[in-house]
Amino acid sequence: MELTAAAMMAALREQAKPGEVVHKHYHGSGEVLGVPMRATFDTTKTFTTMEFAEIERLLDESSYEGRLAGFCVLDFKARAKKTADDERQAAYELYLRRHEAIDTWDMVDRAAPHVVGRYLLTRKRDPLFKLARTTDPLRRRTAITAPLYFARFGTSADLADLFAIAELLLDDTDPVVSKPVGIALKYAGVLDEPALRSFLDQHASAMQRPTLRYATEKLK
Repeated sequence: MELTAAAMMAALREQAKPGEVVHKHYHGSGEVLGVPMRATFDTTKTFTTMEFAEIERLLDESSYEGRLAGFCVLDFKARAKKTADDERQAAYELYLRRHEAIDTWDMVDRAAPHVVGRYLLTRKRDPLFKLARTTDPLRRRTAITAPLYFARFGTSADLADLFAIAELLLDDTDPVVSKPVGIALKYAGVLDEPALRSFLDQHASAMQRPTLRYATEKLK
């Protein structure tokens, strides 16, 4: 099997169901081929070892599914145990360099934790703070979604930056951002409930209602 962007797109188009699968959550300007989500994930997993140049060609695709496939491959690469450190770095750098290819929240949610968060777990988190201060809500979503990796695989000490980024975004009224801020806080609380309660004591009164609802979901 050829591990190319063209082969990937051909495989996706074979499974497309135009008019039947519409992806109502997608509000971007790209073409929707109508590929079922499960088919997209299963197909992209078989292309995990494709070259980064081919992944970048996927990110150039006009279709929603084509670009989603590119971010799925980056995610699978980042998750694979055999992926070398230089490849993880290349995946991280490609994600950030081509962030403009992201035009919907699920591309962020699919790739940001393992591609960006995993890479930054043992590194300075300055890129996340830079993203959190941009005018693009999807970049801000990356800033708070990537640290989900810290909450899942890090230690309580790794949560400091997650809480700091959440604090930066507490006034954000865009639902693309306010919901994931709450989700990130929720999982930070799973790792360190006292730290979450301390954060809420300071900031609950200023939080967006959806943010507070998600943040407290797992608290008794």
